[in-house]
Amino acid sequence: QVQLVESGGGLVQPGGSLRLSCAASGSIFRVYAMEWYRQAPGKQRELVAGITSGGSTNYVDSVKGRFTISRDNAQNTVYLQMNSLKPEDTAVYYCNMRIQSLTGWKIETNDYWGQGTQVTVSS
Repeated sequence: QVQLVESGGGLVQPGGSLRLSCAASGSIFRVYAMEWYRQAPGKQRELVAGITSGGSTNYVDSVKGRFTISRDNAQNTVYLQMNSLKPEDTAVYYCNMRIQSLTGWKIETNDYWGQGTQVTVSS
C-alpha cells in the first residue's frame, strides 16, 4: 500500500521561507509526475507546481520566481522550496504523485495524495 507523508509546514512571517517535503513509501515500481497543490479557506484547490519524471517543471503564475519544485527519485520524494512568502500563500498544501505500484497481485498506476500541511504567512 502506497503512502505519502508530508512535512515542513508552519508559521512564517511575510518574506520568509519554508521547505515542504513529501515522501512516498510502499511497493513502488515507478513514480511519474509529482505535484504540489494548495487550498485556502473558501477557495478551490489549485495546482501550484509540478515536475515530470524527466525533470520538467511548471508553476502557477503567482509563485513563479519564488517557489522551486524538485524531486529525489532515489527517495521517491518531492520538495517545494518557498521563498519570499506572502500572506496570500497561506493555505493547506498537498502533494500528489502518480505512482505505479503493486496492489494486491496487480500492478496499477494511481494518483496518491499526502495528508496536507498547513502553511501560514502572517506577521
